Amino acid sequence: MFLHVSSRLEFELSSPTPFIFILRPRKNDSSQIIKKEELKIHPRKKIFEYIDGFGNRCQRINAPKGKFSIASSADVITSDDVDIFFDAPFEAIQNLPNKIIPFLLPSRYCESDRLEQLAESIVEDSQSGYPQVFRICEWVRNYINYYPGSSYIPMTAIEVKDQGFGVCRDLAHLCIALCRGINIPARIAVGYLYKLEPMDLHAWFEAYVGGRWYTFDPVLPSPQGGRIVTAYGRDATDVAIYTNFGPPINYSTLETDVTLIED
Repeated sequence: MFLHVSSRLEFELSSPTPFIFILRPRKNDSSQIIKKEELKIHPRKKIFEYIDGFGNRCQRINAPKGKFSIASSADVITSDDVDIFFDAPFEAIQNLPNKIIPFLLPSRYCESDRLEQLAESIVEDSQSGYPQVFRICEWVRNYINYYPGSSYIPMTAIEVKDQGFGVCRDLAHLCIALCRGINIPARIAVGYLYKLEPMDLHAWFEAYVGGRWYTFDPVLPSPQGGRIVTAYGRDATDVAIYTNFGPPINYSTLETDVTLIED
């Protein structure tokens, strides 16, 4: 699938503000090939880009006071489908690669150490590995209502469980915490999803079983491809599309679009 993706952020700043953005599609992923991309800011400022510990492409900008905007666009080839393999087994912790271990641990928004009993009850009688993750994803989809635009501040997994509804990021947090609660590594993914309604940047999660990462999405009733990843991380802390430092931002707007490019 050949997709054109774009996002544009606008801010009204009361003073010069340092930002870290994560807006550009990841380059080192075999599942997506970038054919063309562009990054524009107004007014023009110098951009310092670096790769963080998760392999995400981060942009540091010291934005001036007043109106400021940043726009990212790219043409990317990605898979039409997501891989499904119910026979993917649970990976023994002692056999996990070192780089996977951080995704087993509790994190700021994924309190897996407090959800172990719930996780075990959800996957009871499930075959270990992929089927356990599938059962967790189904449970969250059935018991937590997906309400786009219902929250702008990330909620912890326990807060989402208690509230009973949330945005895509919140549902992903709960799935991740439950997976880690039964010792399955899980990470959050943020990026673009073709034909998402309403259109926005999207969050889902991946679980490590059978020696690799598999995609799961508690928002959708069936697996769907057309995904372009901008960031992976332990939770929302690591994958925010922007982080600002200093006085609160007066307002910001986000425009996102994903269109199919005909061959």
